Amino acid sequence: MSLEIARRALERYHDVEVGEDGALTFAHGGVLCVVQGTELEEGLPVLNLTCVVAWDLPVSADPATDVPTRVALGVGEGLFGTPRVVRGENGWDVTLRYAFPAAGLGEGPMGTLLMLVVGNASAMRTELVGS
Repeated sequence: MSLEIARRALERYHDVEVGEDGALTFAHGGVLCVVQGTELEEGLPVLNLTCVVAWDLPVSADPATDVPTRVALGVGEGLFGTPRVVRGENGWDVTLRYAFPAAGLGEGPMGTLLMLVVGNASAMRTELVGS
């Protein structure tokens, strides 16, 4: 049920695809996003929003341009979401993840919460790779 509410909320702003497993995928300002749901225990549905902010960013020894340093110092800092930087084969990959209990959230509040996270991910992307 929570994923259905999230789908309706997101469709106000984005084209949303529903995967075979029920996961929702969409893009916002160059950021690829997926929402997955689980029930931690009966009556406790949790949604997990993962945003792929950027990938294959250059590796640099200069602290002013070093991706992990910039993320640690608060690039795109927001209240919602935890950033993660991973060294991939072709450079740095950056994600933003936010998990939250979804019980009792209606379509409006759910949309607001999801868009706060996605907006933060977009701000991070802009600061890391430009517009």
